[in-house]
Amino acid sequence: MARQHPEEPTLVELTIEEVKAMGKQGIDHPSTRPVITGGVVGAIAGAVLPVVTWPVGLFAGAAIALYTRVKR
Repeated sequence: MARQHPEEPTLVELTIEEVKAMGKQGIDHPSTRPVITGGVVGAIAGAVLPVVTWPVGLFAGAAIALYTRVKR
């Protein structure tokens, strides 16, 4: 009889768990500061670039930072 391996969590599931943990632990969570920093950098880039607005830059920067934290 073949052994069944539990499915590995998907990237979406990992991201949701990371966001939940960040919400519970706040600034003490290891991913919170890099995600905030990514959002700030994105917002500044969005404010400087004429094509992107600062809210889009904020979201994109935070999303990229979160993705790099979850992907590790």
